[in-house]
Amino acid sequence: MTTHLPAALPDEAQDDLLTRGFARRDLARIAAVFGAGAIAASVGRPAWASGGVPDPAPNAKVRIGANECWTGPLAPGALAAAKMIAQGNRYSPQDQRGDFIKAVMAVENVPYDHVAPWPGSSDPLCRSVITFCSPTKGLVTADPTFELAGRTAAWLGAPVKAVPLTPDYAHDVKAMLAANPDAGLYYICTPNNPTGTITPLADIEWLIANKPKGAMVLIDEAYTHFAGVPTASYLAVKHDDVIVMRTFSKLFGMAGLRMGYIITKPANIGKMMRYDGGMQSGALPVTSIACATASLTAAPLIAARRAQMEAARGLTLDHLKARKVDVKPTHANMIMIDWKTSQAKDMQAAFRKHSVEIGRSWPIWPTVSRITIGSAADMKGFCMALDKVIA
Repeated sequence: MTTHLPAALPDEAQDDLLTRGFARRDLARIAAVFGAGAIAASVGRPAWASGGVPDPAPNAKVRIGANECWTGPLAPGALAAAKMIAQGNRYSPQDQRGDFIKAVMAVENVPYDHVAPWPGSSDPLCRSVITFCSPTKGLVTADPTFELAGRTAAWLGAPVKAVPLTPDYAHDVKAMLAANPDAGLYYICTPNNPTGTITPLADIEWLIANKPKGAMVLIDEAYTHFAGVPTASYLAVKHDDVIVMRTFSKLFGMAGLRMGYIITKPANIGKMMRYDGGMQSGALPVTSIACATASLTAAPLIAARRAQMEAARGLTLDHLKARKVDVKPTHANMIMIDWKTSQAKDMQAAFRKHSVEIGRSWPIWPTVSRITIGSAADMKGFCMALDKVIA
């Protein structure tokens, strides 16, 4: 029987995948990762896609389980999106995509051709794994961290090494390199999800300098605006083998609008776009692009929102300290609570009885729950529920 290559993947992408060691039968699975039309429908929803599902109870009074922002887009962004609706009859009323890239240039001090917008950050994260990993070039990630990269690699049949964090919960870059000295991609999430901790830029620079030639370092800075720390943008300009990834789903309050971007060399952008001819990056909703463009440059409002989170986090930490509850250190809009003698899944169910949706746990820490920092009212509601749950 003749095996036909899936038409949804361009010839260039098929040739590249086959050259890197993927089998012909793998190509339909790879097309499914990108939701490539009929192929995705026939193959079905990939197993890894079940990760990161939002709060299971949208009618809960307090929703602090999915690391969403407690409120919507910044005012300039909301206004820009509302104005754009009237021009929604055009695929590109003006050059909204170009305007967005120029805003990133101004804020990040990077060249125009180093920026590519995407619908959130999940798509480019999966693409990075597919583009730079293979059956012989694996992924190295942390444990615990955001699992989508690891799930995608496992789905594709690429080797995965998950390396425990350091005692202060940073990525252990030397152990990551030792875990697979010939990996295709090293994934660093900073601030890390779920711990909210920072991996120093000096450590990341060490990994870039010492990793194997041709391997990529992907730096996921989804939560950086909540931390207010120096960012890795300059590394993506300085090095050929670095990708910096951002999303508007967190501090900017745009999770449902699906907007993000990467910063990397133009050649890397080209490689990541070849699976769908750039459709995912080039055909974004103009409302989302307008909202992101106006939000990105609103520095005083970004700082004010970060201050709101810090205040709500502070009152929560004070309450937990008074109740002698063990909390791990954090620099972002999440905290990790160790319940010690109780399973995290049981605590999640207990809080749900009080209409409070807290986050999940990670296999390495079965007694630890991730709690998103919401509004001050959200966190007061959480503290009230806590007093009933652990009374």
